[in-house]
Amino acid sequence: MMKKLPTIVLVAASAFLPSCGQSHAATEIENVGSDTLLEVAGALAESYGAIKPEVPISVSGGGSGVGVAALIANDCEIANCSRPLKDKELKLAEKNGVQPVQHVIGFDGIAVFVHKDNPLVSLTMEQLNAIFGEGGKIESWKDLGMDMGSEEANLIQLGSRQNNSGTYECFREKVLGKKGRFKQRCNNLNGSKDVVEFCASSKSAIGYSGLAYKTDDVRVVPITPAGGADAIAPTVATVQDNSYPIARPLFMYTNGEPQGEIGAYINWIKGADGQAVLDKKGYVPLAK
Repeated sequence: MMKKLPTIVLVAASAFLPSCGQSHAATEIENVGSDTLLEVAGALAESYGAIKPEVPISVSGGGSGVGVAALIANDCEIANCSRPLKDKELKLAEKNGVQPVQHVIGFDGIAVFVHKDNPLVSLTMEQLNAIFGEGGKIESWKDLGMDMGSEEANLIQLGSRQNNSGTYECFREKVLGKKGRFKQRCNNLNGSKDVVEFCASSKSAIGYSGLAYKTDDVRVVPITPAGGADAIAPTVATVQDNSYPIARPLFMYTNGEPQGEIGAYINWIKGADGQAVLDKKGYVPLAK
């Protein structure tokens, strides 16, 4: 993986205006939200800046909820989101005179990570539920037929995301069910990178994050779908054909159909050059 981009990436210089609504889109495009998309959003902005340096693009994370809130408040041009907008968000947007338009720009597999030296071969969706879900009976690696060497080491350390994260929402819905809850002892971490670092720090740890955040210090655990026979690893092919059970589209939202430089940028992202950036950064491009 390439060196991690800073939380805020500024591409090209310009005289920024105090407000950041669509009214000054010709001056700056502010792109805010999903930590899952932060890595690739920065790379997209950098690549686009190389061909259109007169269009500065600022990128920041904070989670899908942060991006949606900024769009609803008309405080950004593009909200990055790793989940669809919720009904309450759509109602608030309507109340504020904002018309969110959804743009699918790629796909992602939410990978289950463990330490590189953890010998776990695979998990079923039912086992994942029992590991992460409230009331789940799997608490120790011994429950999975493994022995890490001591009682403390055998206690499974859980790495999760905070509840303003689209990754959190998607994993909860697909693994725990729409009304499912995470175990209270889950470590709720700020970003996708933090989950991977958590798993890399302890052989007892397990967590979930976007596939693009994989490093050499962790392993991706193949998952057997409910009712399935074979465990499936998240790859471009298994995410695109929806055979990997924890896959999802990645969105960018704009206020209304994007016009001018915003529209040009969205179209570029969906085109061959933008999709090549997604592919290079470990995300799953749109199927052609």
